[in-house]
Amino acid sequence: MIFDAARLSFANLFAPETRSVFWKVLGLTLLALAGLWLALRELFVYLALPWLDALIPGTPGWAGWLTFIIGIFASFGLALVLALLLAPVTALIAGFFLDDVADVVEKRDYPQEPAGRPLPLGEAIAGTLKFLGVIIIGNIIALFLLLIPGINLIAFFLVNGYLLGREFFEFAAMRYRPPAEARLFRAKHAGTVFLSGLVLAAFLAVPLLNLLTPLFAAGMMVHLHKKLSRRDPEFRQKLGSQSQ
Repeated sequence: MIFDAARLSFANLFAPETRSVFWKVLGLTLLALAGLWLALRELFVYLALPWLDALIPGTPGWAGWLTFIIGIFASFGLALVLALLLAPVTALIAGFFLDDVADVVEKRDYPQEPAGRPLPLGEAIAGTLKFLGVIIIGNIIALFLLLIPGINLIAFFLVNGYLLGREFFEFAAMRYRPPAEARLFRAKHAGTVFLSGLVLAAFLAVPLLNLLTPLFAAGMMVHLHKKLSRRDPEFRQKLGSQSQ
């Protein structure tokens, strides 16, 4: 069930309908990173040049060479910063297109079933910020755990498996259920959701491919929610009887 959901989601990533979403995300990400690079560069120039002029007064030749050398190191530093920001920026932008991916999955693979409800703007923004937080936490954990041999790989998969599985499954479930019911449904199938999160963590661990993690995760969890709902059709009835 889990691997079937992953297979279907991966296939949907390259479908013509999803491809348009991917290009939108990629284009906006590149624009955002270019804007960040220009802003950081201008900030560096604004802060560094007065410092260099004060450091070496009256020696414009040396100041020019020093500025050139520092500029080279600054360029490498900015490139590193942008590389670290690449996944979070992509997650932030992709978060606004998750419903588009879910719509494609529903129309392609479940045309006879009722479509899910796109999240209201407020919930979508809150969800996007949560996804951004999850990706940032995952990348920070990955960065620090690289320094701890023995447990780094295991901890990376466990932490990211739990966070990614929980957040993206609840996103998918809330398209069909009220938020409280979606969380209860996720809790009931916590083991399956966690194992699915491990698949997402593996996806996240692949360089460049990890930029597609939000889109892949959204599609996979829509498939998983559909499959679990078919297996557990009495959940809502049980929930209703318990609340009476």
